Amino acid sequence: MLVETPALHENETNPWLSAEARFNRAADLLGVEDGMRKVLKSPAREICVNIPVLLDDGRIEVFTGYRVQHSIARGPAKGGIRFAPDVTLDEVRALASWMTWKCAVVNIPFGGGKGGVICNPAVLSQAELERITRRYTAEILDYIGPERDVPAPDMNTNEQTMAWIMDTYSMHVRHTTTAVVTGKPLNLGGSRGRPEATGRGCMIVTQQALRRFGLEPSNTRVVIQGFGNVGGMAAKLMSRAGFKIVCIIEYDGAVYNPRGLDIPALMKHRDETGSITGFAEAEDMDRNEAMFLECEVLLPAARENVITSANADRLRCKILCEGANGPTTHVADSILQDKKVFVIPDILANAGGVTVSYFEWVQDRQGFFWNEQLVNGRLEEIMVNSFRDVTAYGDKHEVNNRIAAYMLALDRVQFAIRLRGIYA
Repeated sequence: MLVETPALHENETNPWLSAEARFNRAADLLGVEDGMRKVLKSPAREICVNIPVLLDDGRIEVFTGYRVQHSIARGPAKGGIRFAPDVTLDEVRALASWMTWKCAVVNIPFGGGKGGVICNPAVLSQAELERITRRYTAEILDYIGPERDVPAPDMNTNEQTMAWIMDTYSMHVRHTTTAVVTGKPLNLGGSRGRPEATGRGCMIVTQQALRRFGLEPSNTRVVIQGFGNVGGMAAKLMSRAGFKIVCIIEYDGAVYNPRGLDIPALMKHRDETGSITGFAEAEDMDRNEAMFLECEVLLPAARENVITSANADRLRCKILCEGANGPTTHVADSILQDKKVFVIPDILANAGGVTVSYFEWVQDRQGFFWNEQLVNGRLEEIMVNSFRDVTAYGDKHEVNNRIAAYMLALDRVQFAIRLRGIYA
């Protein structure tokens, strides 16, 4: 039977409006006065630059880039840079604000920032991407630095991109400054454990949630949307820890095995064929329907706005662990609450990445590097404590985990602002 898909609410998928709606709810419950709301909500700085680049065929193209510094109240702005054809200023604003709250939730001394360049990396050569990156860095050079704003990789950027940014910045300031970015190659001041950090953090908070439900990993079916750095690492680590990963969903299809997927074998298949589909040890299924498989844990680890008012009521998971930024629209929040889905919100669930980025920044500034066991141990301590802080806040104020995380974050940021005072 054909099921008619409900229409989305107007502007539901605008990430800035989602961020604003959740902010307003948390601020209302905290009783934040109007003046402080304006300070907390408004980005400290928004930078828009035009980036002329000489392409390989001799043509000149101009790309648009953004860097938004949402807050620097608790420390330097921190956040990734994404390259994508559909980057918008509203998206970057929202992501920057989420970084503010994320850093506050895990209580590390950063504010929130985010950057983006409107381009299509799929049609650009490595040399063209390098020229875009270096010119973008030069355009925002006065606004970044270890004590100002520390970029990191995001969608379609990686450790090579960070190496180019670090080198460009270092050439301009006339000395090597590894702490200007995180997510760098190990040989240029990167941290051990950084590539796995976001996926590992998702696993840690999911393990904490299982304890609340009295579940064991071996009896926990997991559906993961996205098989890149976050989803792939989460799948690999969770499978190793005994979880039953029954389905992986990618942009070109989904694979399902109710007995659990062999994740290393699936990764090898993907590397050899370029796709997860056609895997001999699983059945292919429709990627849109795979989201609604019955499972204990659903882990969206791709893009924003995959869970909306049009499909939230079809989810059949007990726990939703948000590995991506903004995978759930604010309109869908109430639907999930009515369904009693235990949501581990993005500003907690995927904070493992920024936490180990903080470790990398600390190591670069010290000039002393930690082994992976120490990195992973400190990450686990922070993620476990942050999960407990958020759930305790939610229990105390009788709100869901997402609003509890926002309330906790707002409380910490406004406390810092009040201590510092308003400079005039």
